[in-house]
Amino acid sequence: TRRLTVPPKISARPVNGIGKQTCPPEKFDCGGSTNKCVSLSWRCDGEKDCENGADEEDCASDAKACPSGEFMCANRKCLATVYACDGDDDCGDGSDELKCASPLTCGPNHLRCNTSECVPLMWSCDGDPDCADSSDEGPERCGGDGAPYLLNRRINCTAEEFRCANGECVRLTWKCDGDPDCKDKSDESECPLLTCRPDEFQCGDGSCIHGTKQCNKVHDCPDHSDESGSTKCEGPLKFLCKNGECIDSAKVCDSVKDCKDRSDEPKKECGLNECMINNGGCSHVCTDRPIGFECQCPTGYQLLDKKTCGDIDECENPDACSQICINYKGDFKCECHEGYEIDPATKTCKAEGKSPYLLFTNRHEIRRIDLVKRDYSQVVSTQKNAVALDLDVANNRVFWCDRFHRKIYSAFIHEASDPSQQVPLLDSLLQTPVGLALDWLQHNLYWADSGDKSISVASVDATKRRVLINSDLSEPRAIALDPHHGFMYWSDWGTRAKIEKAGMNGVDRRVLVADNIEWPNGITLDVANRRLYWVDSKLHLIASVDLNGAHRRTHVSSAETLGHPYALAVFEDRIYWTDRDRSAVFMANRLTGQDIHTLAENLNDPHDIVVFHQLRQPQGPDSCNLGSVANGGCEYLCLKAPQITEHSPKYTCACPDGQDLGPDMRGCVPGELPVVATVVFSLVCAGVYLVWRNWRRNSTKSMNFDNPVYRKTTGEGEEDEIHIGRTDGMGHHGHHHPYPQGVNVGVVGAGVGTCPQFIALPLGGSMPDPGTHWYTEQPMLSSAK
Repeated sequence: TRRLTVPPKISARPVNGIGKQTCPPEKFDCGGSTNKCVSLSWRCDGEKDCENGADEEDCASDAKACPSGEFMCANRKCLATVYACDGDDDCGDGSDELKCASPLTCGPNHLRCNTSECVPLMWSCDGDPDCADSSDEGPERCGGDGAPYLLNRRINCTAEEFRCANGECVRLTWKCDGDPDCKDKSDESECPLLTCRPDEFQCGDGSCIHGTKQCNKVHDCPDHSDESGSTKCEGPLKFLCKNGECIDSAKVCDSVKDCKDRSDEPKKECGLNECMINNGGCSHVCTDRPIGFECQCPTGYQLLDKKTCGDIDECENPDACSQICINYKGDFKCECHEGYEIDPATKTCKAEGKSPYLLFTNRHEIRRIDLVKRDYSQVVSTQKNAVALDLDVANNRVFWCDRFHRKIYSAFIHEASDPSQQVPLLDSLLQTPVGLALDWLQHNLYWADSGDKSISVASVDATKRRVLINSDLSEPRAIALDPHHGFMYWSDWGTRAKIEKAGMNGVDRRVLVADNIEWPNGITLDVANRRLYWVDSKLHLIASVDLNGAHRRTHVSSAETLGHPYALAVFEDRIYWTDRDRSAVFMANRLTGQDIHTLAENLNDPHDIVVFHQLRQPQGPDSCNLGSVANGGCEYLCLKAPQITEHSPKYTCACPDGQDLGPDMRGCVPGELPVVATVVFSLVCAGVYLVWRNWRRNSTKSMNFDNPVYRKTTGEGEEDEIHIGRTDGMGHHGHHHPYPQGVNVGVVGAGVGTCPQFIALPLGGSMPDPGTHWYTEQPMLSSAK
């Protein structure tokens, strides 16, 4: 339906018995006959929230000067003074680069790039270009080939990857696909010219489909170009002839045969009004046409078949409401979650409280943009390669990863500009940290490392840490958390690109998105609407699914609009994202994908982006400290468990790498030897035993017997004989014999009635036995009586 019922959200206090209301201090009085109050933070935010537009009037004259220490642009935007005369157009109108002293001078500990900007001297010749023209890493200064450090550069690419000219590795299937993926675009150089056969249609990306598939109402080309420009014969102003021709409906039944098959002039139907008889069989509205008739429905209803109308469930349309949609028969109503209120003008949900602002990484710094006042400032400076960040809104802290230094830092936002207040939390066992997320309820920090292909967790003070997932990960990138329900989500742009989901304790892992996905970079959660958003840098789109992977939607899809989107954030009805190709930050309406605006441009390789507002991190209980026992009674880490059913545990304990939970499932004990290590150790032991047995066999002298009882006398020396027998002296000395008691070793000689005292057995090769004798039974030993 088109009618929207908006529940009253603002209470009015009558004054002197008149309906006029007085707005509280935190509200703005729209005045006039509207008799409305709106949030004071909505004043001069670029959107008319009062029906009479009073909240956007006199904004220029009412605007205050920029705070002390900031630069005011000609367009009244406020900038940190470090952005004035830095060679970049940060105002957007160029006013921050006017009246600048030239040339720019650098301090004693800084290097002047060929493009005039200044970078710390210690950054020179470190393999990582910091100047826009890479002059700090040039061969004239550093020697060598001056090859730059790049995000995806590796020594060797795999067999399924293509090595770019600059050393990056991208998927082999992306070579010569018409879309440059290497930073230097070398994957699209020296490609054969794609041509199609005369009976084929060439898609916009160069691929070919059969000509019959063009304009068949099915998207056969990946870019849908086969259906663009196709004409449709629909609507009341068009008439579709039976032979497929399309003519104006005004030419129907005009006694002129405009269709070649004459289907526009049927004698029996022209001039007949079918609606006069039983309303044409329509349940509601019958509209007569020159040929035939059409059943129609009133607002809020739709045709269930060709004649019967039924209620429209407007709430099936995800764009119907900003947050909560309630369907009624022939109508619907929009409501907002707690902490939001309906904007009476736009009918969207807007956050209460302080105005939100963006934080985003800009390689060597972290910048801030106020989304209402548009103030533009620097929060963290002098970073080498900041690529990921997250916030602790309640404690006003920021966390970020520096990929070059392989460290995770933390600082209070109001102190973050001071390098001495930037605390390294994790600086060991990190290879390539690329994604970061904070559990603001249980106070744990999660990160994705594309170097060792793992997802790990640590306490917020970094005194405890553990690897949660380190299998079946190819190129993990971004990570997002839902601490209220105990789930974490991450993107993987490897050979099998996907977005996965698991419990925040590492259990219940499953794939959320695996189809129609190529290069998923940033992901973010819309907590209020329970959806996951992501950007795909290969398909050039922004899409979303619900938290079970269903009800997929594409919000923005355009190679022109989305060059190489890297990260995104969602708040209220807006999507914000960074684009590395365009070196800018953009925003758009998340419901329509329209109203795209540039918030910051001329940046230096922007990466991650987050929104700072208390509603982005809704408060809730700390599951690990609900009772009197601190940390859930865990000896080490306490991790939120996924809330799969109402009987799911609130948390589980975890131990350091190499240790396991003890019998009480809270304490830690030394871990069992891994299965692989056990197998390897067993094989080594077996090998040692076989070598020893072989050596023993080769070192032992042996002989063969013709008979169970064998007698050998020879004139060889005593050193070549073993004497087996019993002597009185031996018996007196208590020697141990290898045979059981009562069994005497004797030899029955021919014609000899008694047994000799000894059997002389040859050792060595002085008298070799010419034959080899095998026995199937154990030889019998006769006892001498």
